[in-house]
Amino acid sequence: METARVTGAAGTRRPAARRGSVDDDRPAAANYHANALARGLALLERLAAEGRTLTLNDFSTGTGLPKSTLVRLLGVLEEMGYVVRADERPAYRLGHKTLVLSTAYLNGLDLSQVAGGHLAKVAEATGQTANLGVLDGREVLHVCVREPDRPIRFHTTPGTRDAAYCTGLGKMLLARLDPAELPRHLPPEPFPARTEHTITTFAAMTEELRTVAERGHAVDDNEGSVGLRCVAAPVEVDGRCVAAVSVSGPSAEYGDAQRAAYLERLREVAADLTADADVVAALEYLHSSLRSGAPHTREDD
Repeated sequence: METARVTGAAGTRRPAARRGSVDDDRPAAANYHANALARGLALLERLAAEGRTLTLNDFSTGTGLPKSTLVRLLGVLEEMGYVVRADERPAYRLGHKTLVLSTAYLNGLDLSQVAGGHLAKVAEATGQTANLGVLDGREVLHVCVREPDRPIRFHTTPGTRDAAYCTGLGKMLLARLDPAELPRHLPPEPFPARTEHTITTFAAMTEELRTVAERGHAVDDNEGSVGLRCVAAPVEVDGRCVAAVSVSGPSAEYGDAQRAAYLERLREVAADLTADADVVAALEYLHSSLRSGAPHTREDD
């Protein structure tokens, strides 16, 4: 049978484009057995990406593999519990063994460890303490901290909590909330005044958070502790603010030029964090385990 050809603009005949195959992405050094493994994993990835049962025709269209090969691969995966035959077409869905693997993966992730390398670069470049935090009720939970190698520095540890309303991390996270959710993440008025610069009313905080949202970063200007300043930027995944990253240090080292330089570094590391699949998975897993809101709402108080 003659190979199908396509005529170009100049009348020349060239081979038609071949349908893509999962083999295009196989490891360059793969032998026969490794290639079979790569193909099997590609089928699992296909099922995960589609999020539904797939027939042999679906697999063939999506992978470029012949049905005879698919039957053999899916048979092995079914026998081992990684896929389940859902009906007689036949169609397949993911099996319970994939949950075992995903659970083990998530349980093995240490967010402080997987994000630590990213934050260490910021601490080294700025000379300030780098923090990664998430919102948990009325508090910011510091999930990763890296300190600079200098005697005078802001000190905190992973697992430490602080009030959201008077910290850079907290205000950045609060600014990305739906306004209807904001009251339950704030204490009753007047908010405790940590310093003379602390914002203590709901109205003033709402205005502050509007400013934070517009400029895209938050500042703690001696609001939580006298002599301490902090600048924070959002960490976004698919348009959602899943965390905030900041640098904190002595107030005298946060002039306009320094703050701009810090922000540049923070935005770079925020992009690096969201490009790291382990960090994103760990953050999503953490969010699923956090409590949904504050112990009491403003109306309760």
